[in-house]
Amino acid sequence: QVQLVASGGGLVQAGGSLRLSCAASGRTFSTYAMGWFRQAPGKEREFVARISWTGSSTLYADSVKGRFTISRDNAKNTLYLQMNSLKPEDTAVYYCAASSVRYGLGSLASTDYGYWGQGTQVTVSS
Repeated sequence: QVQLVASGGGLVQAGGSLRLSCAASGRTFSTYAMGWFRQAPGKEREFVARISWTGSSTLYADSVKGRFTISRDNAKNTLYLQMNSLKPEDTAVYYCAASSVRYGLGSLASTDYGYWGQGTQVTVSS
């Protein structure tokens, strides 16, 4: 089982940067694909990025491609999301998640993730 705690959100002006972190407990973090999702007020939760359990494969939503970078440090049991060139439409609560199965690439579907962090608020002002 994996427990996740997301942090690093805040208020930033458009064009600015933030780095989100997701600290995982347990010795099996390195065996799970991980993902970031976000949910804006009045909208459904949407996929942002995912990274395979080895870290060698990543995938991004078109809306963040070229601006966001997902990475992981398995030695520190931590997942990251570097967000650059932020836009007001990036405003949302951001969630980290671990895949329900081990040793995979990860998925775009939130239903394929069995473990979720509590979320961290990102607000981008114009």
